[in-house]
Amino acid sequence: MMVGGRRRHEDEHGHGSGISIGGNNTAPLQNVVGHNISHVHQSAAAATTPVDLDTLRDLLTTFRTEVDRSAEDLRNTQVLQAMADSIDTSLTTPDAQAQSTLRGAVQALPALVAGTVVQQGGEALAHALAGWLG
Repeated sequence: MMVGGRRRHEDEHGHGSGISIGGNNTAPLQNVVGHNISHVHQSAAAATTPVDLDTLRDLLTTFRTEVDRSAEDLRNTQVLQAMADSIDTSLTTPDAQAQSTLRGAVQALPALVAGTVVQQGGEALAHALAGWLG
């Protein structure tokens, strides 16, 4: 639309022509030149809060119980049980390899539990591990 011989800014950019990413966006987006961007998922790293070892062990115990109770409904029960065992062992061994194993669990656990009945417990455990590792 022309206003005083000039175009108004919103006419240059139609509705939906830009990218606004906020929150959890998983739908296909369109970039500013009109190309579709597919399979893009946004995530944000939350600030971690320091966690004590007792709290971490409690979360691990709860997670193990959830995995065992839901074994029939999980595709990757054995992987989750093995990861829980690995986390438990690494918590008692304060060496560089144990720290690396725990960091790997922080990264892998959310993806392994996504969309499962143990998602909440797995994500809580991963978040607590991240806080404990500081």
